[in-house]
Amino acid sequence: MNWVLVTDAPLTLDWPDNNMLELEADGRKFTLAKWEEGYFAFASKCPHASGRMAAGYINPLGQVVCPLHRYAFDMKNGRNTSGEGYFLKTYPIEMCPEGIFIGFKRNSLF
Repeated sequence: MNWVLVTDAPLTLDWPDNNMLELEADGRKFTLAKWEEGYFAFASKCPHASGRMAAGYINPLGQVVCPLHRYAFDMKNGRNTSGEGYFLKTYPIEMCPEGIFIGFKRNSLF
């Protein structure tokens, strides 16, 4: 796993009302979400029709909802919770005194 610093000051991020930001780290775009249980990272686009996930919302169950067709996904594991069968790519997040880090799988030939 390759851990990349997202921000060294999470409280200074300019969070919109929906508590989701589209960010880039290590040349990869992703969505960072803030919810009751902490921070979550997942793909920037919906696997169904490429809607920008950061333009969606988090429902009362803590699921991220795509703005295009209202497909819902579990932010912890990417499982589609509205029944369409898609999977949203998720990334591990680590909170440290140095900031928030996101984990990307290392590219390897083996």
